[in-house]
Amino acid sequence: MSALFVNCLSQLDKAAKVINLDKNIHEILKNPDKILTVYIPVKMDDGEIKVFTGYRSQYNNALGPYKGGIRYHSNVSLDEVMALSFWMMIKCATVGIPMGGGKGGVIVNPKDLSEGELERLSRGYIQKIWREIGSDKDVPAPDVYTNAKIMAWMRNEYEKLSGHSDPGVVTGKPIADGGSEGRESATGQGGAYCARELVKKMGWEGKQITVAVQGFGNVGGYVAKILHKMGFKIVALSDSQGGVFNEDGVDPYKAEKIKKAGGMLGCYCLGSVCTLNQISKDGPCRFISNEEILELDVDILVPAALENQIRADNAPRVKAKAIMEMANGPTTPEADEILKAKGITVVPDVLANAGGVTVSCFEWEQNLKNEHWTEVEVLKKLEEKMTGAFAEIWEMKEKHGVDMRTAAFALAIDRVAKAIKF
Repeated sequence: MSALFVNCLSQLDKAAKVINLDKNIHEILKNPDKILTVYIPVKMDDGEIKVFTGYRSQYNNALGPYKGGIRYHSNVSLDEVMALSFWMMIKCATVGIPMGGGKGGVIVNPKDLSEGELERLSRGYIQKIWREIGSDKDVPAPDVYTNAKIMAWMRNEYEKLSGHSDPGVVTGKPIADGGSEGRESATGQGGAYCARELVKKMGWEGKQITVAVQGFGNVGGYVAKILHKMGFKIVALSDSQGGVFNEDGVDPYKAEKIKKAGGMLGCYCLGSVCTLNQISKDGPCRFISNEEILELDVDILVPAALENQIRADNAPRVKAKAIMEMANGPTTPEADEILKAKGITVVPDVLANAGGVTVSCFEWEQNLKNEHWTEVEVLKKLEEKMTGAFAEIWEMKEKHGVDMRTAAFALAIDRVAKAIKF
């Protein structure tokens, strides 16, 4: 069993104690409902057939259809997909949307495929799982290295095979194909709402709040830009090549322009694309590594990159007053205990980055009702969901004297448990 899934079970056990979870339901929730392993033959451009391995984990559907992304990555594994489907169950229940937990993946480096090969792989995956999905059963979505175009192929393939229209079978589709306004920025926007609520609860209103963001992809990029617009002071940004620290503040829009022009984030201090040896390693504006950004003395640290970034070995050096997890599983359970002992508030991933799945649920709802909401309507509904969930979790945290993650899991598991029939 992978460390990731062991983390899931550890979190389940911890929350079960808080709510005195029925032992039979506890036993049920230790395992997914169903796991599909499929082998997908794809005709490559050179005429050869290559077989790819894919998975779909359907964890629990007590609250509604399974929901969760499909990732294309060479490191996809059955244990990873299973763990992520567990967290999707928790995430959906945390924000109170009528969906369960699912996750899928294919072991592939999509950068090695042509567009035609990618389309044949995507359609081939659906050919293997189509009987197990549908707007009333299981609703996939984009994840790592999948996107709106791939979702459109998948919807089209499903409808060909099923013989009927079902726009809600996948979410994260292009707007023209039934997608939702506001979906691209939804995860970052949801995190920004959480940051605003955190400021209120911590009594920081009227203060200049400093923020460091590790990860400058879709999620980290949007959360940095939205927080910057809201008046937070972004002092550091990083991506896989390292990043930039500037005590006077980093404008994420300028950083994005440099990155899009082919420069590293560390080039920010020079204001244009540069070489590694031109980047300063000291001074008020300087290069910073992905490890160093986690140890900055800031008000809010935002890990928005990969899992297991804050661990037992580096958690003692974390100086942030609060952490807002925009990545999935960036903090290990051992690190959680260290952070709690240090008095650092952690807004957990199952709440902080739930904006994406919430707007995916809104897309599904629009498809079922044959409606199309404006971006203003979507963001208003998202704000209500995120602020409401934050308040409920904070109340649970205060009532039981636990950290926010345990409070979120306790709230979510209680909701799932009440819906389980056995």
